[in-house]
Amino acid sequence: MDKRIQIREVIRAQGLVPLYFHPSEWVSADLLKALYDAGCRVVEYTNRGNEALKNFGKLRLLCDQKLSGMYLGAGTIKDASAASAFIDAGADFLISPGLPEDVFDIAYSEKILWIPGCMTPTEIMKAEAFGISFVKLFPGNLLGPSFVQSVKEIFPDISFIPTGGVEPERENIRTWFAAGVSAVGMGSKLIKKEMVGEKEYVKLTLLAKEVLSTIDDIRK
Repeated sequence: MDKRIQIREVIRAQGLVPLYFHPSEWVSADLLKALYDAGCRVVEYTNRGNEALKNFGKLRLLCDQKLSGMYLGAGTIKDASAASAFIDAGADFLISPGLPEDVFDIAYSEKILWIPGCMTPTEIMKAEAFGISFVKLFPGNLLGPSFVQSVKEIFPDISFIPTGGVEPERENIRTWFAAGVSAVGMGSKLIKKEMVGEKEYVKLTLLAKEVLSTIDDIRK
């Protein structure tokens, strides 16, 4: 099976895409292990610091050696240079905050899943014209579930992943999925600053498990 299809299926099944960055490669690794222990098999490591690419290489090695079945993606990919660098570092997929065409060109040529960010119907139409089937709705806190409900009728073949403003509470998650999303992206609302600062990785595992369980229950 095409790896792009495999990852899309895992994202749909998981219903959650955790995303984070930390300047320490050791903390980054511990956070990834905590998410893995919760049952997460798709994680986005964001390109938001000078250490991101180096750390990503370490995380790739960790996945290959100890975290079997983990798909590790690179997020906040804004240009072709970053796309190529993270693909070379072993990214399984790429996520962008917007719709840079040069990133599409790289992803298409390398046959790697690319999830662009969109905020308007015009951008979603452009992504659809590229043959994109997964779209990140960003920033989710400004768009809201009602936006998803409206555009889902116009774009029935697009799977939406809102990121930004998605809360780990049941009612918030329920509202998003009731609107028609295929998954939700969670960063600091899931990987809380205080957890990271205090290295409370078990708390992260428990919270991530709870979110996964909530999503599964809501879908039933």
